[in-house]
Amino acid sequence: MSKVLIIGAGGVGRVVAFKCAQHPEVFSEILLASRTKSKCDVIAKDAMAATGHNKITTAAIDAEDVPALVALIKQFQPKMVINVALPYQDLTIMDACLETRVHYLDTANYEPKEEAKFEYSWQWAYHDRFKEAGLLAVLGCGFDPGVTGVFTARAAKHHFDEIHYLDIVDANAGDHGKAFATNFNPEINIREITQKGKYWENGKWVETEPFEIGQKINYPNIGPRQSYLLFHEELESLVKNFPTIKRARFWMTFGEEYLTHLRVIQNIGMASIEPVKFQGVDIVPLEFLKAVLPDPGSLGDNYTGQTSIGCRIRGIKDGKERTYYIWNNCHHAEAFKETGAQGVSYTTGVPAMTGAMMMLTGQWSGKGVFNVEEFNPDPFLEKLGPHGLPWEEVFDVDLEL
Repeated sequence: MSKVLIIGAGGVGRVVAFKCAQHPEVFSEILLASRTKSKCDVIAKDAMAATGHNKITTAAIDAEDVPALVALIKQFQPKMVINVALPYQDLTIMDACLETRVHYLDTANYEPKEEAKFEYSWQWAYHDRFKEAGLLAVLGCGFDPGVTGVFTARAAKHHFDEIHYLDIVDANAGDHGKAFATNFNPEINIREITQKGKYWENGKWVETEPFEIGQKINYPNIGPRQSYLLFHEELESLVKNFPTIKRARFWMTFGEEYLTHLRVIQNIGMASIEPVKFQGVDIVPLEFLKAVLPDPGSLGDNYTGQTSIGCRIRGIKDGKERTYYIWNNCHHAEAFKETGAQGVSYTTGVPAMTGAMMMLTGQWSGKGVFNVEEFNPDPFLEKLGPHGLPWEEVFDVDLEL
């Protein structure tokens, strides 16, 4: 039994708190902290009522303030920190973990606040420091990144001698009834999808314009959806850790109405992260936009439909070519009924809790900074279904891509 500190009280933080509270045999005490303590209080009250866990406390914290983080960690003395705050707060939280000698897990890689660019280099640079401290840091343990890496590791361990082609496919076929909303933090979401696309082919990165490459892809229980090639962070670690990969791509669905809103937002400058003067005050347009868009945490009520995320893989086994598709479908309504959060938050929060469980029970271990695909996929996937995200796999089918 271990204490755990969860930093972040958005939709994902809510799911992580609920799922940790369902397993008091592992997470004996939970501290939920964010900049707004009142959000933590609501989540803690709801989680305790739903699960019966009676040791969930809350605190206010600025995740960019290392001394404040250090003080909070020293006061609570957790075994590990689950970071579901904003990606540009990753490094300060890692610094605090190093200073206080606690383990670390996150769901999204670091990106600087002043530049819409995300890559693992900043966090990989912490490897030696975590190793010397005898600590484990697990990066990107959501769904994508996260489960998609574990899916790939399963494929490599059990079904392929060499993986040659990897396509990660992500569909959200849900309907939240809003004219325009993002399913996770609007600031991070819009920064992510409006940058140039990128995929790996024949040992190098190939860059594309945003939404330049798209095609219809069929998703289980959903059907065909227009999907677009984006850059996503797990591609960077997967091609590093599975060097036989010749091509790796990431695809995500977007509806025409969503793309129309997004084009307007870009055309009028509201997607910019450069400060502008407004009535004598510097404001960042994208931060202002975030303030007026629907809170992703509020989208769960009456959210219908489902998500479908998986890996389509082609490679060689015993000298013969084979194909493999492994995926999960998650219903928004079922996620909301259980945790009060929609499916996108649920599919990120459940793997974060599961990864933390792997660390605390010693099934994932090591010293340094690692991505999820570097660990044994089997115990994680054994738990993922019972924790709420059942997965399916098929072999030797038409992958479409």
